[in-house]
Amino acid sequence: MIEIKNLTKAFGTTNAVNDLSVTIAKGEIFGLLGENGAGKTTTLRMLATMLKPTSGTAILNGYDIKKEPDKVRSELGILFGGESGLYNRLSVRENISYFGELNDMDKNTIDNRIKYLAEVFDMNDYIDKRAGKLSKGMRQKAAFARAIVHDPNILLLDEPSAGLDVSAMLVIQEFIKMQHKLGKTIIFSSHTMSEVDKLCDRIAIIHKGNLVDTDTVQNFKDKHNSNNLEEIFVRLVGGK
Repeated sequence: MIEIKNLTKAFGTTNAVNDLSVTIAKGEIFGLLGENGAGKTTTLRMLATMLKPTSGTAILNGYDIKKEPDKVRSELGILFGGESGLYNRLSVRENISYFGELNDMDKNTIDNRIKYLAEVFDMNDYIDKRAGKLSKGMRQKAAFARAIVHDPNILLLDEPSAGLDVSAMLVIQEFIKMQHKLGKTIIFSSHTMSEVDKLCDRIAIIHKGNLVDTDTVQNFKDKHNSNNLEEIFVRLVGGK
């Protein structure tokens, strides 16, 4: 479970995230929707303990992001779109292995996990190539594998399918569905409403740092008498 309690982040006199409170159930796929600059990435970075909140806090699987950041990080798999975090001079295998070592995994477990992830993400053809030689789509899949090598309980994904072609995007989506079935808790942001509609149990729409509404995808459709999430989104934030 994730409990976000009055979470606020100010940059100067502007609140990038303003008094955000949301509870996310264990095993839920929860979507954060908003325009660029709405506060989605700032929220995810605070949950990841990469940014300190100005006020408020969040509890992830019983650990407070302000009081127990190390324990929080051990629960997380993190991927921010456009920021692969890969070392260009290392191979994909070496990148993933290094991150496994940082998470105190033994060599045998790392090797088995890499074998599994290489199959899932169809990376066997380039698993031993330098990351700097890969296409953007290949790098994104490698970054995803690196982020989850330690089999975390919570995934924080910011635009996880950014830069991927259709086939690679489907691989990522199917993996997210698989993690959902395994009971992982997943928060992700996306501008692709079809992806949100397909994957999310619940969504929150935020605008200029403020929570506009949160509900199940179906309830949003019912409340607004529309099956089009893009249309609903524009109704809720357009002109504000």
